[in-house]
Amino acid sequence: QVQLVESGGGLVQTGGSLRLSCATSGRTSSSYRMAWFRQAPGKEREFVAAINWSGGITNYADSVKGRFTISRDNAKNTVYLQMSSLKPEDTAVYYCALGYSGVWSSPTSYNYWGQGTQVTVSS
Repeated sequence: QVQLVESGGGLVQTGGSLRLSCATSGRTSSSYRMAWFRQAPGKEREFVAAINWSGGITNYADSVKGRFTISRDNAKNTVYLQMSSLKPEDTAVYYCALGYSGVWSSPTSYNYWGQGTQVTVSS
């Protein structure tokens, strides 16, 4: 059983920063991809960022490029999302996800999900 646990969410003012963490435990196959998605009230879950096993390849949604950075530490089984220059429209529940194949930005490509962490950006 694979478990993902997010942490680091909270309330921040516009222009502020937060770092989210996602710790993975359990038995995983090798070379898995990690991603962050988010879901605002009344909206569909949307892709934020993804990273391959080695960390050498990353992909970002246009809305967060230049502001967010995804990284991972495989020794700690943890993936991070550093968020800077936050805007009110970044307010959402952020989920981390683990997958092995498929389109990077599609939720259906991911096999395991965390419970989510709330990020609220005040104006």
